[in-house]
Amino acid sequence: MKVIIIGCGRLGSGLARDLKLRGNDVAVIDNDPLSFERLGKGLTFKTVTGIGFDKEILIEAGIEKADALAAVMESDEANVVAARISKQVFKVPKVVARVYDPRKADIYRRLGIPTISPVAISSARMSELLTFSGLNTLTRLGGGVSIVEIDVTNLLAKKPISALDIPGKVSAISVTRNGTTFMPTSSTILEFGDVVHLAVTEDHKDRLAELLA
Repeated sequence: MKVIIIGCGRLGSGLARDLKLRGNDVAVIDNDPLSFERLGKGLTFKTVTGIGFDKEILIEAGIEKADALAAVMESDEANVVAARISKQVFKVPKVVARVYDPRKADIYRRLGIPTISPVAISSARMSELLTFSGLNTLTRLGGGVSIVEIDVTNLLAKKPISALDIPGKVSAISVTRNGTTFMPTSSTILEFGDVVHLAVTEDHKDRLAELLA
């Protein structure tokens, strides 16, 4: 996979090294060229000096062929701007933004931007979110049923939401599109960037993850 990391602070540099060790092609963007020293020695990265939400800088980093992007700059607002540009303009399949203020997380998620709090997740877990089509479990209900959240990528875009349904095992509950949440019907067509909430039995979570991969 080709992954772009915007921000080469402690989290960004750790994330870049972790992804590289997993065998990914990693490019790192930061407006301070000295920050790239945090990447250490022994691994090779493409480094680009500039503002992370500048389209020309993103193109130089290879965003047009990127499979995933993480915006982990110091500013919540800068991270969200970079994430939205990456997702909406360049159609990067997987985009994650770090947000320090947890009160903003729900707002950004409604905009279709997965967010991660540095107090709740490590760089290793963030790597997993970028490189695997795992399910984000929101809550577990009684009877072995969970509510999970998935992002619609090119794999699912233009398909009916019924493609996700497995009678008695997986059922779509809601879709969030461009900031609006609605209950889908069997004829609802998924669009790139949609966020879908599903009810899934525990014994089918792994199967669903495999299908999404």
